[in-house]
Amino acid sequence: MDVREFRSIYREALPVLLVALGGGLFAGLVLEEILESVERFPGLLVMVPVFLATRGNVYGALGGRISSGLHQGLIAPRFEWNERLVNAVLASFVNGIGISIVIGFLAWGAMLTLGSQPARLVELVGIMLIAGVLTSVVLIFGLLALIFLGYKRGYDPDNLVGPIVTTLGDIFGMVFLLIAVGVVDVAFTAGVIG
Repeated sequence: MDVREFRSIYREALPVLLVALGGGLFAGLVLEEILESVERFPGLLVMVPVFLATRGNVYGALGGRISSGLHQGLIAPRFEWNERLVNAVLASFVNGIGISIVIGFLAWGAMLTLGSQPARLVELVGIMLIAGVLTSVVLIFGLLALIFLGYKRGYDPDNLVGPIVTTLGDIFGMVFLLIAVGVVDVAFTAGVIG
């Protein structure tokens, strides 16, 4: 690798990594708020790291597809009806929501298996479903917008995908988990869902 290429990669990645650092700290602060709900929803803390990790896996794959499509000229750096783009977005949306629901079931089952008493299955799955839908929407559009913007400004999308997915996933994953906990708590407390 020549020195100019190294400097270019470093120059492009460093600012995004610094923003990712700030995003991770913010996500930690939101986690402090979620910890208050752990007693009300046993199993919630079990789901947090898995939920955040799957955001990176699902949307990192989307970012990789978009990056490859941009490099190959198969996808233009703008929101438009492009079959490849639409298919990649739909697959990520379905995977993101589907895996969120699976996390709720697995956390509930794992806690029962280990002899712990989890929150009700419908509560854990409800929290994951709400957080999964919200994060899917924000991550898809946020990721695409930032990759397209960076590409138009001459940045290599391969250098942007990882830090963008991590940052958006951590920040919005934690915020939407907190919102989902609040929604489920209110819905069950008010007897809307039984």
